[in-house]
Amino acid sequence: MEENKSLLLKSAMFYGLLLGIFWAIKYVFFILGTTVLSLMIVYWILTPLTLALAYIFTNTYKFLTGGRISFFHGWQFGVLLYFFAALIVSLEHYVFYRHIASPDFISSSMDQAVSLMKDWNLDAHVEEALDKMATPTPIQMAIQGIFNNVFYGFILSIPVAALLCRTDSTRLINRNKQGGENL
Repeated sequence: MEENKSLLLKSAMFYGLLLGIFWAIKYVFFILGTTVLSLMIVYWILTPLTLALAYIFTNTYKFLTGGRISFFHGWQFGVLLYFFAALIVSLEHYVFYRHIASPDFISSSMDQAVSLMKDWNLDAHVEEALDKMATPTPIQMAIQGIFNNVFYGFILSIPVAALLCRTDSTRLINRNKQGGENL
C-alpha cells in the first residue's frame, strides 16, 4: 500500500496537537507540584499515559490508512506525533521558565544537578567542564525540551510501531492458516 504523505502530516499534526494539549495540562501539575508535592505525584502518574495515547493515536491513524501499517510508517508517524506535541508544550515551558518560575529556578536546579554529579567521583576534566557550564536561558530550556521530547518520540515510537505492524502480520498468518488466502 502506498504511503499518503499528506494524510501522514495532517494526522500527525492533529494528534500531536491533542497530545501537546495533554502534555500542557500535565505540565500544569508539574508547575504546581513545585509547591505542592501531591500535585507532582499526579504529574508522574499521568506520565505513562503518554505512551498509551501515542498507541491509541497511531492505531487510529493506522485505520485511517486502510487498516495496515508498516513498522517504518508507524514509527515515522510516532516521531512526528511527538514533534508536534513538543512544539505545543514548548510554549508553556517557555512561559514557565520566563514568567512563572523564580529567577534563580534554572540556576539552582543546575547547581543541584552538578553537585549530584560531582558526588559520583567523576573525572577531573568532567568536573571542570561542569563548573564552566553556563546557565541556560528560558528559550534554551524550551528548545531543549523540544529536542528531549523528539528523542523520546524516536525511542518510544519503536514499541508502538512494532505492536501495530505485528498485529497486521498476525492477522495475515491466521488468515493464511484458516482460509489459504495469498495476500
